[in-house]
Amino acid sequence: MARGLIICSQSKTTSTLLLTSISRLSPSICTHPSVSSHLRSSHSIHPTRFFCNCSCRQDPIDISKYKETFARRMAMAGLKPHHRIALGVSGGPDSMALCVLAAGWKIDGLNSAGQSSGLIDGLLAIIVDHGLRAESKDEATIVCHRVSEMGIRCEISQCDWLDGRPKQGHLQEAARDMRYQILQKVCIQHGIGVLLVAHHADDQAELFIIRLSRNSGVLGLAGMAFTSQFFSKNTHDYGEASHSHGILLVRPLLEFSKENMYEICQGCNQEWVEDPTNQSPLFARNRIRMSLRNLTSCVFKSELQGVISACRKTRSYVDRICCDLINQAVAIMPQGYAVIDLEALDPLKVEEICLSKFVSLVLKFISQRHRPVRGSASKLLLDYIRTFPSKTSLTAAGCYLCPAPGSKGTKVLVCCSVNSPPPSKTELFFTHSYGGQKQCITTELKQIIADGKSYSDHLVPDAADVHFLDVTSESLLNEAQKLSILSESTHRNIILLQSEETKHFRSQIEVTSDCELNHEVESVSTSLSEPFQPGKICYFMKRFLVTWKLNKEIAGDTLSIEETNCDWDLGGESRHDYCRFCVINHDMVAEVRHMIDADWMYLAKLSKCQKSEILQEQRVLVAQRTEQLTERTNFCSDYVRLSAQRALLSLKSIPVAARRSLPVLVNRQGLLLSIPSICFKHCPCLMVSAVFKPRVPLGGGHSSFI
Repeated sequence: MARGLIICSQSKTTSTLLLTSISRLSPSICTHPSVSSHLRSSHSIHPTRFFCNCSCRQDPIDISKYKETFARRMAMAGLKPHHRIALGVSGGPDSMALCVLAAGWKIDGLNSAGQSSGLIDGLLAIIVDHGLRAESKDEATIVCHRVSEMGIRCEISQCDWLDGRPKQGHLQEAARDMRYQILQKVCIQHGIGVLLVAHHADDQAELFIIRLSRNSGVLGLAGMAFTSQFFSKNTHDYGEASHSHGILLVRPLLEFSKENMYEICQGCNQEWVEDPTNQSPLFARNRIRMSLRNLTSCVFKSELQGVISACRKTRSYVDRICCDLINQAVAIMPQGYAVIDLEALDPLKVEEICLSKFVSLVLKFISQRHRPVRGSASKLLLDYIRTFPSKTSLTAAGCYLCPAPGSKGTKVLVCCSVNSPPPSKTELFFTHSYGGQKQCITTELKQIIADGKSYSDHLVPDAADVHFLDVTSESLLNEAQKLSILSESTHRNIILLQSEETKHFRSQIEVTSDCELNHEVESVSTSLSEPFQPGKICYFMKRFLVTWKLNKEIAGDTLSIEETNCDWDLGGESRHDYCRFCVINHDMVAEVRHMIDADWMYLAKLSKCQKSEILQEQRVLVAQRTEQLTERTNFCSDYVRLSAQRALLSLKSIPVAARRSLPVLVNRQGLLLSIPSICFKHCPCLMVSAVFKPRVPLGGGHSSFI
């Protein structure tokens, strides 16, 4: 039978909350090697997680060295004690150690002046209750109490699984995605731009073996970034703040080992939670963690971290080169496409790993897809970019590439391919005004990123100090051994770990394939789930922020030109003739779609029509679609004709391939109302805006692998 909730026999203090919680929590067995021989059992109850206060060792633990390292890493990230910071907390030894160090760093830096009512100013712990187990709510409450005892404000957020509990094979991934979405949302709501998480060196080692078994390249083997901007995959109802700078994710414990986490908790007499699901061999990380636990040699751990460090140096170098290439050779147009100058890029002189990453960054930005470009697609793109001058077109990774018009193949056009599956559903949300809060977040975060970037830029190695620029995942370990980064025994053990995990991975793929042969892929729709009404913002394909309103409500008698107070910029054309029939009315509901060939033809027809022809045409169209013709169902005829003429002139400056991804506003009957990117609209009272504002910026945002 499973053992009860564990409290160490030599613990000097025991939380009253802990003791009163024994009846609610289920047992497990503490597996930490330094305390396993000192455990005594409690009640035999149903298994889940348990709390532990493993202050069993006789010698006092000095955590000053950990505090110094933590403070140094925070400075490297551009962080200072007065900054507002959130902590992602699960209650395990890693996140509890993070709480200890962050609280101490804050208090020391603020000279104790930053505490009010016993709580540390500018520090918030966020606990995400995934709700996947019956006990999770009680456990989150207990962890919240323990964190609050440190003087840290704490908030518990519940997961809302709208589509039901994730399937077992995707449970960890779905839970991680949900956790980060919630963490970002809470940060924005509290005006916090920085989130600390407790990933450490052992996590990096596990990730290295996982990615090595998946044939990941050198850049993937660099593991998790020390700092990175995190951009939500979903739109939240708190407005536009998340689209500007996202959240800065910082991992200040990457120099610490798992053993260090336990020591920090023990040294400060802090309890933590152990989750028995971390022992389940169903998950790759757990299998590798248990295998690595058997390789306790300090030499093995040190050499494995040495390989990871060499990969991270390579990653830092490649990222800097890509940043330079983007600045030199890429132009982003407000209509949502990019132009790569092949002459400025000089692709034949760029290392393959750098060029491949550069192209991937540009395509991910234009398509706003989170998946990296890999395999055959990466090779195809590399060959395409290196062909000079460019003479053909190519569709890959959600983008369409072709020679830029008038460039004679010296420039390549990259635009979103409307024939590829869209990145996500179109979303609607309202904007909210937070006063100076959003500006405060943005200003503070910009400065933090600038300070961190200034620090990391000085640590980027030169090409001579980078070892893995031209190696594959298959040859990386051999190269590391040649460079004396790995010994023969460590090399052999890593190969064994890789081989074992590769077998598990392949067997899982076969099972998944057999189970999902008849599984239908869910189609992704760009249609809106609710009416697109005035005052709302439509985030179209993660690329354009579209909004519309009526400058003045159209009701009762037809408005005169003077009453509209609209800016009719018609290039000096006559404004005196006003159509008394308009399809725009106060209860209109709009929809957004991509521009199609029929729209260009329609503009051309409007630009040539006389007033009487337009009037008759619209009466026929409206009659066909609504079967009800009224006195207010038509255009301002002169205005729409001149607007169409100007729009056609604007279209000439936009390549044909790029036009197809422009957002178009239509009514529910499909009648074209506006193409805001080229300033076309049917009525001067209709105010429409479409701003190209992708969630994730070009280059993926700031990140550092130091």
